[in-house]
Amino acid sequence: MSDASAAADGDAPDAGESDNGSFTPWDQDAVKLTTLVIGLFALYLLGGYLLGYGTRQQLASIGQLSILIGIFAMLALALNLHWGYTGLFNIGIIGFMAIGIYATAVLSKGAATAKPAAGSTGGFGLPLWMGIIGGVIAAAIFGGLVALPALRLRADYFAIVTVGISEIVRFTLLETEIQKVQIAGYWTGLGGGSGLILDFDPTDRFLEAFGLMDAYVGFSDTLGEQLGVGSNPKPIFDTLLYGLILFVFLIGFYMLLQRTGNSPYGRVLKAIREDEEATKSLGKDTNRFKIKGFMLGCALMGLAGILFYAEQGAITPDAFRPRLTFYVWIALIIGGAGSNTGSVAGGAVFAAFLFRGPIFFKNIVQNTFDSLDAPSTFGQAVSPITGADPIPLVAYTIDNMGQLQLVLMGIVLIYLMHNRPEGMFGHRKEPASPIRLQDRTQSKPAASAAATDGGRDQGGTDDE
Repeated sequence: MSDASAAADGDAPDAGESDNGSFTPWDQDAVKLTTLVIGLFALYLLGGYLLGYGTRQQLASIGQLSILIGIFAMLALALNLHWGYTGLFNIGIIGFMAIGIYATAVLSKGAATAKPAAGSTGGFGLPLWMGIIGGVIAAAIFGGLVALPALRLRADYFAIVTVGISEIVRFTLLETEIQKVQIAGYWTGLGGGSGLILDFDPTDRFLEAFGLMDAYVGFSDTLGEQLGVGSNPKPIFDTLLYGLILFVFLIGFYMLLQRTGNSPYGRVLKAIREDEEATKSLGKDTNRFKIKGFMLGCALMGLAGILFYAEQGAITPDAFRPRLTFYVWIALIIGGAGSNTGSVAGGAVFAAFLFRGPIFFKNIVQNTFDSLDAPSTFGQAVSPITGADPIPLVAYTIDNMGQLQLVLMGIVLIYLMHNRPEGMFGHRKEPASPIRLQDRTQSKPAASAAATDGGRDQGGTDDE
C-alpha cells in the first residue's frame, strides 16, 4: 500500500506519539483542530474590527462561520467514507442532501387537511426529531437503491450515475404532479418549483424539547444588554447556539467514522479501495460491504442536508444544483482523502477562506481603501496595464470577487494537485492492528536485557 493511498486519520492507537515515543499536546488531532478553528475565528474577528463591526455584527459573523464550518466538515467526513475509505467516486452528494431535508419537511411540517396555497404545502405534523430520523433513513434507503445497480460500475461510470441521480432528484422535485397530493386525509407534497416553507425552527424546537425556551430568552436578553448587542438579541444568539449544536453533531460524525475506520468492517472497506479482487479472494462479499458503506455515507449526507437547510426557513429545487457537491470535494481534497481529521480541517479551511472568505476580503479592502474605484468592464481594467498601472485591474478583481470565487477555487486545486496532492493531513500511516503489538516507549537497552533474560530462561544460567 502506497503512502498516498494509506493516508488515514491518526487517531489510531499510536496517534499523537512522536518518533521518540513521547506524547505532546500538539501531536493530538483534537488540539490541532481546536487551534485551527480558534485561529479562523480570530481572523474573522480581526476582519470585523477592520470593517468597524460592532458587537452584534461580530457575533453574527462568528455564528455564520460556525454554521458553515460545521456543515462542510460534516459533508467532507461523509464523502471521506465513500471516497477516502471505500474508493467510491460519488459526485451526487447534493441529491442525498435533498432527499434528507425534503423527507424531514414532509414529515414534520404542520398538518394540513384543506388544500394549501403554493409553497405552503403541509406535512404530517410529526415531532421534528422523528422527521430528522425519517429523513436520514430515507437518504440511506435511497442510497441503497442507487447502489444496487450502480456499484456494478467502476470509477468514472459510477460517478456519472451518481451525478445523474442527483439531477433526477432535482427535476423530480420540480414536478407539478407531486406539488400537492392528498394522503390519508392530509395535504402534503414536494411543492414543485415553489418549494416548501419550513414552518419549524430547529433552534426553537431544540429549546422547547428540553423546556429551556423561557430561560434562554431571559438569558439572551440579559447577556445581550451586557454586551451591547442592541434590541432583539435572540436571533444573534440563535445563530451562535445553532453553530454550537452543529459542532456537537460534527463531533458525533467524527467519532462514528473513527470507530468505523478502525473496526474490522472499516479495514475491509480500505482493502476494497486498494484492491477489490484481492479482497474477494479472501472470501469477502465486497458488494455487500460497499452497499453498506454507501448507505451509511448517504445517511450522513442526508443528515447534513437537514441541518444545513432546516434553519434557512424555506427550500426550493434550485438550491440543489451540483455546485455544492463540488464544494465538498474541494474541502476533502484540501484536508486529504482518507483522513477524518483532514476532512474536518479541510471543511473548516474551505468554509473560511474559499466559500465565505472572498466576499469578506472584498468588504475589508473596500472599507479600508475608500478611494479604490473599480472599472465597470474588464477592458477598462486591463488597458491601463500597458501604461504600467495595475491598480484598475486589482480594483476590478476585488470588486468582482464573488464572481471569481470559482476561479480562485480552481487555482487552489491546481496548486494542491502539484504541490500537496495528499492534502493537509495526508501520508498518515494506518495501523496494522487495533491494539499495540509492541511498547515502543521501551528503550533499546531494556529490550536487549529482556531478550537476554529470556535466553537465560530457555538455555541456562550465568554459571554456564
